[in-house]
Amino acid sequence: MAHLSTGLVPLLVVSVALTGCGRSEVAVAQIPNATASSQPPTLEVATVTAVILETTVNLPAELLPFESVDLYAKQTGFVKSIRVDRGSTVRRGELLAELEAPELVAQRAQTSAVYQSAQSQLASAQAKSAADRGTFERMAEAAKTPGVVAGNDLEVAKRVAESAEASVAALQKTVEAAQEGLRATIQLESYLKITAPFDGQVTARYLHPGALVGPYGGPGAMTPIVRVQTSDHHRLVVPVPENDIAGIPEGTIVHFTVPAFPGRRFQAPIARIAREVDNKTRTMPVELDVKDPRRELAPGSFCDVEWPIRRTYPTLFVPQSSVASNLQRTFVIRIRGNRTEWVDVKTGTRVGNTVEIFGGVEAGDKVAVRGTDQIRPGTEVRVKDPRPDS
Repeated sequence: MAHLSTGLVPLLVVSVALTGCGRSEVAVAQIPNATASSQPPTLEVATVTAVILETTVNLPAELLPFESVDLYAKQTGFVKSIRVDRGSTVRRGELLAELEAPELVAQRAQTSAVYQSAQSQLASAQAKSAADRGTFERMAEAAKTPGVVAGNDLEVAKRVAESAEASVAALQKTVEAAQEGLRATIQLESYLKITAPFDGQVTARYLHPGALVGPYGGPGAMTPIVRVQTSDHHRLVVPVPENDIAGIPEGTIVHFTVPAFPGRRFQAPIARIAREVDNKTRTMPVELDVKDPRRELAPGSFCDVEWPIRRTYPTLFVPQSSVASNLQRTFVIRIRGNRTEWVDVKTGTRVGNTVEIFGGVEAGDKVAVRGTDQIRPGTEVRVKDPRPDS
């Protein structure tokens, strides 16, 4: 039910009442015979009324999961096992499927051997470096007594200790590189386990054990294993006409219905507004944040949304029958100086038997109750004002 501003409401009610009057049909029927009569035809009119609109309109919407993802393999391998199926409830981090790749096992064994060998060489080099450094330090201490150690021998011991230290530094880099290679291999092995990225439900299973899968560009590429989506949190996407988007902020509670629960109304707040109009549909996507702890609603359902419309300024209304259309234009027939003129308009929200219009008309203008292209512009007419009790 629309709520209209006071003061101008009585005029709108009169205009709506005119729409159902049968007298307008008689008036229109007289127009084609105007040339045969000495008197101009009589035309029933209504007054263009300005009101501040506050109402709701029903808009179609689609219920989507808040999060939905198809899970692919990051590493080439064969499906070893799949632990879930369509309809399974999963928790974040839960193991869903496992792959096997024998060549990856061999690669890990090789990188592990390289790492262990590098560690062993490093340990030996560190022991030798410690011994050489100790020898040099003892000779240097002895060399403080003249004639005990030759200067050349002391210099050779120093060079040997420095060389051993350099070998240790080089081997440390080798160990780090081998360790990084082992980590990379372990990381690749972790890709053989497919886990749930969030709490939700499995809605599709695409493969079975034995199937070959792999990353993009490899064998079995572009074939997902399972699809997981949230089951207790949804997005209700409403394409709102651009004329109806203003004045409704985020956080506004909106009611909607779903076919699965006839007669029951749900509600959710407006969470996200696209702020961009689709050029093809002239609508703006708006998302409602739907919490569904009982998991009653099914993503993919089409819903009927009671979208609120609130104008912050007065707009113009006429009876719906006053708006006429042909192949070229949509217009109302305005009467000025007892002559008709076509005024192009665009229609907005419908309220009862009236419709919102935008165009070159003003509040207080007189327009024909029944618009038709049979009444040509410039036709002289007699204005028939509606009766107060109509």
